[in-house]
Amino acid sequence: MITRDLLLDILKNIAAVIKDNRQFLTDLDAAIGDGDHGINMNKGFKAVEEKLDTVRDKDCGTILKTTAMTLISTVGGASGPLYGTAFLKAAMVVNGKMEIDNEDIVKMFDEGIQGIIMRGKAKRGEKTMLDALIPAYEELMNSLKDGSTIAEAFNKACKAAYDGVEYTKTIRATKGRASYLGDRSIGHQDPGATSSYLIIKTVADTLNR
Repeated sequence: MITRDLLLDILKNIAAVIKDNRQFLTDLDAAIGDGDHGINMNKGFKAVEEKLDTVRDKDCGTILKTTAMTLISTVGGASGPLYGTAFLKAAMVVNGKMEIDNEDIVKMFDEGIQGIIMRGKAKRGEKTMLDALIPAYEELMNSLKDGSTIAEAFNKACKAAYDGVEYTKTIRATKGRASYLGDRSIGHQDPGATSSYLIIKTVADTLNR
């Protein structure tokens, strides 16, 4: 079960982790993209963090919807609409709820991924954030089905997301600016998959604490 207060902690911690990794994400993006992923993500989650005080007494759906709209309006490039859509779809699952149960978490993750697929017109295996998110979702769903706690399930999801990031190094980009490089994109990890991994890891770390 994720309470409203825990959700607020998770979002605050994501903002801190993205800030700490902004240069790393920007460097990854500089190799195969526009070189602004870390800068944009940091700008977006800093804005989210600044909004958290205004939604402290709201339900989980409102908190996530506020996060979504903030990311859409402040993050440049493709990342804003993609992450914003994911958070917006997740928000709809827990609209009006003060707590998020395991069933909600699985549905939120699935809805978020479907939103990214719809918005980005991408699929697994194209060197995008989906290469981290889909394996993480599958691991989370199966772990919870097998009786793992939510913290244990997110630990396993985190490992699957990391493996997904490693996988992006081995494949050619077919989406976004990186696709212009063709085979030269092989050997580089995808920045979006990396930021997705960092977000999942932050959820896991917060739950473990």
